[in-house]
Amino acid sequence: MKKLLPLILTLLFFSKVCYGQFSPSIHNYSLAEYKASNQNWDISRAENGKVYVANNSGLLEYDGLVWELYQLPNKTTVRSVLPVGDIIYTGSYEEFGYWKNDTYGLLKYHSLSDTVLDKISPNEEIWEIVEYKDKIIFRSFLNVYIYDFKNVIQLTPKSIVISCSVVDDDLYVSTLNQGVFLLNGETLEPFYSNDLLIDTKIISISKYQEKLLVMTSLKGSFFLENGRLRPTNFPINVQIKLHQLNDFSILENGHMVFGTIKDGVFLTDKAGRLKFHISKENGLLNNTVLGQSLDEYDNLWLGLDNGIANIELNNDNYFFNDVSGKLGAVYDIVDYKGVIYIGTNTGLFKLDQKDKLQFVEGSQGQVWNLKILDGDLFCGHNEGTFLVSEDGFKMISTHTGGWSIKKVPEREHTYIQGTYSGLVKFEKKANEWHVKHLGKTTIPSRFLVFENLHTAWVAHATKGVYKLNFDNNYDTIVSVQNYQNKGISSDYNVRVYNIMNTISFKTNEGWQKYEPLLDSIVPFQLLNDKLGRYSYIISEEDTELIALKNRKGFINFKSFANDEEGLVLNDKFLKDRFIVGYENVSKIKDSIYALNLDNGFMMIDATSKADVKVFKPKIKSAFVGGEPIIISNATNKTVGFNFNKNLTVALSSPKSINHFFEYNISDTDNTWYRVESDKVEFSNLKDGDYTIAFRTSDNYGNVSEALVINVDVFPPWYRDKLGLLLYLLVTGLIVALFYVMHHRKIAKEQRLIKIKFQREQQKLLREKTLENEKRIVQLKNESLQNEIKLKSKQLANNAMALVKKNETLQEIKKELMLNKEGFNNYYTFKKLLKKLDNSIVLKDEWEVFENNFSQVHDEFFEILKRKHPSLTPKDLKICAYIKMNLSSKEIAPLMNISVRGVETHRYRLKKKLDLENDISVGDYLLNIK
Repeated sequence: MKKLLPLILTLLFFSKVCYGQFSPSIHNYSLAEYKASNQNWDISRAENGKVYVANNSGLLEYDGLVWELYQLPNKTTVRSVLPVGDIIYTGSYEEFGYWKNDTYGLLKYHSLSDTVLDKISPNEEIWEIVEYKDKIIFRSFLNVYIYDFKNVIQLTPKSIVISCSVVDDDLYVSTLNQGVFLLNGETLEPFYSNDLLIDTKIISISKYQEKLLVMTSLKGSFFLENGRLRPTNFPINVQIKLHQLNDFSILENGHMVFGTIKDGVFLTDKAGRLKFHISKENGLLNNTVLGQSLDEYDNLWLGLDNGIANIELNNDNYFFNDVSGKLGAVYDIVDYKGVIYIGTNTGLFKLDQKDKLQFVEGSQGQVWNLKILDGDLFCGHNEGTFLVSEDGFKMISTHTGGWSIKKVPEREHTYIQGTYSGLVKFEKKANEWHVKHLGKTTIPSRFLVFENLHTAWVAHATKGVYKLNFDNNYDTIVSVQNYQNKGISSDYNVRVYNIMNTISFKTNEGWQKYEPLLDSIVPFQLLNDKLGRYSYIISEEDTELIALKNRKGFINFKSFANDEEGLVLNDKFLKDRFIVGYENVSKIKDSIYALNLDNGFMMIDATSKADVKVFKPKIKSAFVGGEPIIISNATNKTVGFNFNKNLTVALSSPKSINHFFEYNISDTDNTWYRVESDKVEFSNLKDGDYTIAFRTSDNYGNVSEALVINVDVFPPWYRDKLGLLLYLLVTGLIVALFYVMHHRKIAKEQRLIKIKFQREQQKLLREKTLENEKRIVQLKNESLQNEIKLKSKQLANNAMALVKKNETLQEIKKELMLNKEGFNNYYTFKKLLKKLDNSIVLKDEWEVFENNFSQVHDEFFEILKRKHPSLTPKDLKICAYIKMNLSSKEIAPLMNISVRGVETHRYRLKKKLDLENDISVGDYLLNIK
C-alpha cells in the first residue's frame, strides 16, 4: 500500500491538470457541413476567394457560405487541386484535367489525360499540381506531366517522384532515391544528390534567406547552399521528425507552418521557434494534415483526414481552447501577479508559465467574479467570497453569490458587494478583511453602481431598479427606494452603469438615465446614438475603451473620448461560444483584453484593427423557369421571360467574411430583404420592368456596392401587342356584326310587325271560328245530354219494367209454392218453377241492360275495373244498379235475391272499394271518374 500511495497522488495531481494552448482563430468545417467524404487530400484558395478541396468524393467548392460537390465523370477520388485564374486543375486516379465555368456559370470538367491515355501507367494517381511559368505541372509517383495549354508532355524519372517545388524561376523535382532534378525545357537534369537524401521523402524545397530550405518527412530540415547540405538546427525539427511532416508553407513575414501526419500544425517564427501548436487538443477536428495552403491574406487552409479547417494567421487576437470540457463556461478572467486566473461554472483555474491549465483546489462550483482589491484577489463564488493566493483558496464571506464588487467613492479600503441576498460590506483593517451584511434588503444584486458617496443603485433581474442610501460608516442601508414605476421602460434584464457621472440603465427598449431634478428615469438619447439602442456594455464602464455586445452577435470596442471606430469582432463561429447574458471582457494589461467563452477565452489586442470588408456580389448562376441563362446576359442585358415563370439567382462573394446577401426590387420599396443562404427566387412577378439590386452585408452594418440586374417580365399574350391587335380585330368584328345585326333587326322587326298584324287578323278569325265551333259543340252537348237523360229514363223504365216483371214472376212463384199440393205431377211443378227462375234472371236481359247502360254511362265499367280489378261480375251488376240510383228493395228482384242479401252485398262491396266509413257506396259510384 505504501508503494501505491505515490502513484495515487501523482494520478490525482494530473487528473486536475488539463492541457490547453493558445492558438489563432480556428474555423472547423465538419463532414456534416460540407457533405462529402471525410478525407481531404489537397486544398487551395483561388484568386476570386473560393476554396477548392480535393476530396474522396470529388471536387469541393466553398464560396464563404455554401459547399458544393462536383464529381468527376468516373466518380474517382480527387487527390490534388490547384486554381489558376478562373480555371481549377485537378488530379485523380489515371485522370487529370481542369474545371471551368461555362457561359451559364456551371462548373464543367475537361480531361487532359485523354490526350496521353496510352502513356498513363496503370493505377497511376496525380498527387500534386504546381504552376510553373506558363505551364501546369502534374505529378504522380511515376511521372511528371507538363501542360503548356496546347499539349501534354510526359517525363519519367528513374526513381519515385516525391514532390515538385517552384523557387523563383526554377522547378525542382525531388525523387526518393536519386536526389533532386531541375526542369530544363522539356527534360529533367540532375541538380543535387546526397546519400543523406536517399530513401528520403522531400516534402518541399523553398527559398529561405537566399538559401534553399529542404524539408523532409522524417529527417528534419536542411539548408542547401553552394552544393552543401547541412541541418538547419531549427528547434521545431524535433516535433516534425516525431510527428512526420506532410506539408510546409512560409508566410510573407518569414514565419513557417508545418503540417504533420500525427499531431496537427506547428507554427514557428523565422528561426523555427514554436509559437503555436494547433491540434485536436485545442480545437482542430483531426491531427492528420493531408494538405495545406496559404491564401493572399495569410489564412491557412487545412485539408484533414477528417474535416477541413481555416486558421487566421493574420490576426493579432488568439484563443485558449479546452476541448476536454473540464474548463466549462468561463465567466471572468484576471491577471494576478503574472498568473492568469479563470473563473468558470466548474470552479477556478489558473495558467502556469507553460500555459498548462490547473484547477485551484477547493474552488468547485460557480465562479461569478474575479477582482483585485488592495493587492488581494477576490473570487465571488456561488458559495461565498474567497481570497485567492499561491497558498490556497480561503473563504472570507459566507454570503452566497458574489456577483459584483465596487469601491466606495472617496473611501480607502472599503468595498460594497452585490450578492444573492443583498449587499455586503468589505473593509480592510490592519491587513485583515472585515465582512458585514448591510441588512435592510435581500434584493439579489448582480449590477451595482455608486451615484455619490452614500447613494448606490442596484438592478434586480425581474423587478427593475432600486436606489439605496447608506449611513456615514456604511454599516447599514438607511433607505430603499423602488423605481419600478418611475419611468423605467422594462423591469426585466435591466443593467445599471455609471457612465460619465450619469446613472444609466440598459433596458430591453434601449438606454435610459436617472434625472435627479425630476427624480425619474428618462430616455438617454446620447447613449442610444453613441452606443446603439440594442447594445450593452460587457466590460468595466469606467475604462478608456468599453466593449459593447450587439444583439446581432458582434462585439466592438469604443471610446467616449472620440468617435473613431475601434476593433470589431464579427465572427459567426465566435458568437456560438458566447455565454449569453454573461458576456464579459476583462482588461488584462495595457490594451490586452480577455473575452470569456464556452470552454475557453479569447485574448484581444484592442489596438488592432479588424479589416472587415464586404465585396460586391457576383452571380454564380441564374435560372428562368428551371432553365439556366447565360451569366453575361444577366449582368449586361435585360433578362426577359414570361410572366408565369420564376427567376432564381445564386450569388457569391467569396472574399467577404461572415456575410450574407440582401436584395431590393425597385418596383416595390426601398427595403432590403435578407437572402437565406446564397439563392433567392422571384416568383409571381407581375409583368413589367424591374431593377433588382443585390448587395453583400454583415451584422455590423457594412454593405457592399450593389449588383444590379434588369428584368423584363413579359405580359401574357392577352395583354401583349398580339392581344391588343386581337382585341382591335374583335372590336371591329363586333362593330360590323352589330351594324349588320342592327339592320337585320330592323328588317326583322318590320317583318315581325307584318306577321303580327297577319296573326292578329288570323287570331280574330280563329277566335270567331272557335266561338262558333264552341257554340256548335255546346248545342251538341246539350243535345247529347238530353239524349242521355232520355236514354237514362228509358233505361230506368226498362229496369223498372224488368223489376215489375220479376216481382210479378216472383209473386207467381210464391203462389205456386203455396199451392204446390194442387199439382198432381211434382216434375211438372219443378219444370214450371225453373222456367219462372230463368225468366227472373235472364242472362240476355242483363246483356241488353249492360249495353244500354254503357251507352248512357260510357267508360263506367272500364274505370271501375281499372281502379278495382278484384270486382266480380255480380259486383259490377250491383254497382250499375246503384249508379242508376236504385234502392236495395228495387235491386233485390233484379238480382233474384232478398233485400237483406242486397244489403250484405253492399256492405262487402264497400270493403272491396276500400271506402271510409263516412263515404257511402252510392255517393262513391255516382261521382266516380
